[in-house]
Amino acid sequence: MELSVTPTLTGSLVTLEPISLNHVAELRLAAGESDLWRSWYTAVPHPDAMAEEVERRLGLQSVGHMLPWAIRLVSTRQVVGMTSFMNPSDTGLRLEIGSTWLATSVQGTGANREAKLMQLTYAFDVLHCIAVEFRTHWHNRQSRKAIAALGAKEDGVLRNHSIGPDGALRDTVVFSIIASEWPAVRVGLQHTLDAGRGHQAGPTARQSQSEGVEPVAKG
Repeated sequence: MELSVTPTLTGSLVTLEPISLNHVAELRLAAGESDLWRSWYTAVPHPDAMAEEVERRLGLQSVGHMLPWAIRLVSTRQVVGMTSFMNPSDTGLRLEIGSTWLATSVQGTGANREAKLMQLTYAFDVLHCIAVEFRTHWHNRQSRKAIAALGAKEDGVLRNHSIGPDGALRDTVVFSIIASEWPAVRVGLQHTLDAGRGHQAGPTARQSQSEGVEPVAKG
């Protein structure tokens, strides 16, 4: 699988739009909330390095290795984070949802859950993936809890999987949702979102082609 064109995905809480350098200023503000970037077990970019991070993601997209999004609130039109499809498999229809972070002010609001629902819908129903993977740092308990709450199953732990910028060894926890599980996962996610909105209509997850996402936050 090769990733090339990032679609726009629109729900009732958030819109996922193809990332560009035009998002940098708002992303800096989002990352600066509560000094989110300081957490040692996450990979939230420093506000001063945001342009470099956006360029890195666009570079990976140019070679088919990533579809990067900016996350925008529907209610305020404010950009509040980033997410992506990444690490597509060479031999099968499998990819990872990762490099995700959200401003602290929108964690626990349902924004992350709706974003994941739209991404999973696109991965399974449009790209026809057989599996979607999530990875997170062993010490990121918030992320592990949020991924499990999506309906993903823990596949295992890759011990001493990588070395961080500070030289610390990282154990990576791997989760996945497979195609046969997707219908039940979708119902569960939609039910939770509807309950959180007082049983209002769920996200439409409209998809359109673009003209011209490590913590996974709660909710």
